[in-house]
Amino acid sequence: MAITLIALVAIILIPLQYLSVTLNLPSKRWIPVLFHRVNCLALGIHKTINGAPIRDGAVLITANHCSWTDIVVLGSLQPLSFIAKSEVASWPIFGLFARLQRSIFVNRTKRSATGAVAKEIAQRLKEGDAMVLFAEGTSSDGNRVLPFRSALIGAAKAAMTSEQNGPQDGTGPQQKVWIQPLSIAYTALHGVPMGRQHRHMAAWYGDMDLVPHLWALMKEGALDVSLTYGEPILFDPSVDRKEAAHAAERSVRQTMLHDLHHYTSKRRRK
Repeated sequence: MAITLIALVAIILIPLQYLSVTLNLPSKRWIPVLFHRVNCLALGIHKTINGAPIRDGAVLITANHCSWTDIVVLGSLQPLSFIAKSEVASWPIFGLFARLQRSIFVNRTKRSATGAVAKEIAQRLKEGDAMVLFAEGTSSDGNRVLPFRSALIGAAKAAMTSEQNGPQDGTGPQQKVWIQPLSIAYTALHGVPMGRQHRHMAAWYGDMDLVPHLWALMKEGALDVSLTYGEPILFDPSVDRKEAAHAAERSVRQTMLHDLHHYTSKRRRK
């Protein structure tokens, strides 16, 4: 049932999104939101949202990464695009979806590519697109947060600063750039709080095969996920990129561990 609904909606929305992107229509931002909301409904994903996304200025959302479902969950919240590793572009089906959502692809093995990607991120931020960076650089087992990488965060700021400042004395106008931490915690399956040993039902990481995980989730479904927006960090020229990355990492780690502990404690009390 889930896969049938998702396929039918995809058949309708993919051509519409292709036209929207090609013709640069405003609908290019909202069609993916509709698609992901249908996916959440079909998969039985229930979201609990804490805090609110910042909407004043350019926003780079820095989130932890647990699974391919992160894309579906975050994409259903608001218009946004993802910064993804270059391999995703060639994935069957998922690569098409990523391109139609106007994702930015980065080759993490080539440092020389960071500058070009940063300029593209900066341009999209200036255009008002919220960008999502899975700052760990890979997905985890859903029980922890890996160290955040600061390279793309810093490069994006440098690109924004150089383009916005105008005169090199720093007196020109500058658009505000915000980093907003976002914690993703998968907490329950069929309403029953998940412990550490069961979180692999939601997490997709390491060398796990995608299709079996996708099929298993479609059969099981009914995931609960807690999403918490942290306090935004104003990213101006005086802010060190590594300090900003560490601050975002601490915020996400503290929130995620709190949410996991809260729901696990509920299970024990029952």
